Amino acid sequence: MFLYPERVSQWAMGRTFILLILGFGFFTSMLTTCVSRIHSRSGDELFNERVREAHLDSRAEGRPSGGSSISDDGSVEIQRSSDGHFYADVQINGAPVHALIDTGATGVALSRDDARSAGLATSIGMNDVVGEGADGDVRGEYVRLDRISVGQKTVEDVPAVVLNSGQLSLLGQSVLSKFDSVEIHGDTMVLR
Repeated sequence: MFLYPERVSQWAMGRTFILLILGFGFFTSMLTTCVSRIHSRSGDELFNERVREAHLDSRAEGRPSGGSSISDDGSVEIQRSSDGHFYADVQINGAPVHALIDTGATGVALSRDDARSAGLATSIGMNDVVGEGADGDVRGEYVRLDRISVGQKTVEDVPAVVLNSGQLSLLGQSVLSKFDSVEIHGDTMVLR
């Protein structure tokens, strides 16, 4: 088939126009995918980001510690850390764990590393939903701890969760409620 020069240029222009539309569509599709990936972080990623922002990542240099001591009456005094939080060195199943004291948390949550050092076996995937964060489900695994010691107080058979990600362990009300009182005076938390 023989094409006249006018038709060849119209055909070339049409083909160029279609290629431009396809290219623009591909570009906007890629841009949308990238933006949605940025905005759809998982709860675990958000947890890790908050940990980094608060300088709570236990792998970081200058790991936060407020220092704690046991007074003559057996109460535990914990000094506020420079990041504004209270941390205690506790014993979980006999292993030392540096944990954030979280009076607003119901239970105990452990990082994978702290769970491992406490002798807890967990599955590789840890895909159980153990809570809900700002961006959705928080995944991990339910466990039972033989014992947790804070100062001279020991609590046995404690339910807890091991988080799929994050480097921070926290101690909540399932242990704190075993003390007669939890008080904050300035930069000192006292567990009696």
